Amino acid sequence: WTGTMCLTEAHCGSDLGILKTKASPNADGSYNITGTKIFISAGEHDLADNIVHIVIARIDGAPAGTKGISLFIVPKFLPNADGSIGEKNGVACGSIEHKMGIKASATCVMNFDNAKGFLVGTENKGMSSMFTFMNSARIGTAIQGVCHAEGSFQGALAYAKDRIAMRSLSGVKAPEREADPIIVHPDIRRMLLTQKAFAEGGRALCYYLGLQNDIASTSTNEQERQEADDLLAFLTPIAKAFLTEVGLESANHGMQVFGGHGYISEWGMEQHVRDARISTIYEGTTGIQSLDLLGRKVLMSQGEMLRKFTKRVHVFCKGHIDTENMQEFVEPLSKLNRECIDVTTKIGMSALQNRDEVGAASVDYLMYSGYITMGFLWAKAAEVAYAKLVAGTDEEDFYKSKIQTVQFYFKRILPRTQSHKLCLEGGADVLMSMDVDHFSF
Repeated sequence: WTGTMCLTEAHCGSDLGILKTKASPNADGSYNITGTKIFISAGEHDLADNIVHIVIARIDGAPAGTKGISLFIVPKFLPNADGSIGEKNGVACGSIEHKMGIKASATCVMNFDNAKGFLVGTENKGMSSMFTFMNSARIGTAIQGVCHAEGSFQGALAYAKDRIAMRSLSGVKAPEREADPIIVHPDIRRMLLTQKAFAEGGRALCYYLGLQNDIASTSTNEQERQEADDLLAFLTPIAKAFLTEVGLESANHGMQVFGGHGYISEWGMEQHVRDARISTIYEGTTGIQSLDLLGRKVLMSQGEMLRKFTKRVHVFCKGHIDTENMQEFVEPLSKLNRECIDVTTKIGMSALQNRDEVGAASVDYLMYSGYITMGFLWAKAAEVAYAKLVAGTDEEDFYKSKIQTVQFYFKRILPRTQSHKLCLEGGADVLMSMDVDHFSF
């Protein structure tokens, strides 16, 4: 059997508190679910014997808003007592969306017409139960961002080695050919290294999340479990939003390396761009993830979740205070780590006077945090690479390339933090002062 998550309705996506799908209780403890859900991935297909829809709805008489939402299991076919497939339930696919990308996924409109559903958890606590699913899905979407970076990088790298155009500004590199491979040109290398840094750095972040998840799930030490759970909560919105944003950037770079050929479908590069675009939208848009990070995870915890992460960065940097070959990484990382605390404090103080300051700063704050987080993980990669080279290895070129990628990241990518810092410090007034009617002038 396969499953779906049925949250979004035509009039509400990010604001699920205004959903209209209803749940009416039956005498046998089940519920009749009535309503329409949209954007349901794999909502209908014949690849499995049954499809289990996880649906949020409001029970008759429940409170308004998210406090009145409950969670239900609604199977396509009602199972018999022995687990075999029974009669068809009152759920059907109304239509399949025609989309920009991810065309292999059947994105469905699902109609529930007195479909029999079964309550998951307790009444009116559906959002907290659903977040168990959503947090896992958000990590999965973060991995999609990594895949878009990696896939576009692989295509662009092979093309850049083969395609010839002009001569290198520093002298001929391929005298036997009528022009040099485009990989000798600095701008091509800028795009390729950006893709490489985001793909490998993103993979490290996903592994780091996986590690925290394992600790939170299996550690016998309660303090370890709590710290890992807090780190997971703090880093999940960063991973989902940041990695999909840079995954989309990487996909665009891949298409750009191909030039006009990248715009032609037969090369496959434009598909990366089309497929990558949805990842910044579904499972919580970048804007929603940013509000979750800054509003809920950072400010509502009084900075506690942030401090648990910055402490790890501080300990790492302090451990390499006398390591000569690590100074080019730990010095800027340590500075940013301290700066992050100051930036966060200023936003919190401003938000006490005007809550719109949180929304105004949130996206820049998330991207700022994302670059620092990836910088931390790249610095840890440099630590390992240097250790391997000192110990002696038959993969010397591999570890040298990692160090060179870290150097590129710290020199050409990490400085982006400063533009985001300036933007988030610009405040809410410049966004909110314009009259709605004046936007069209």
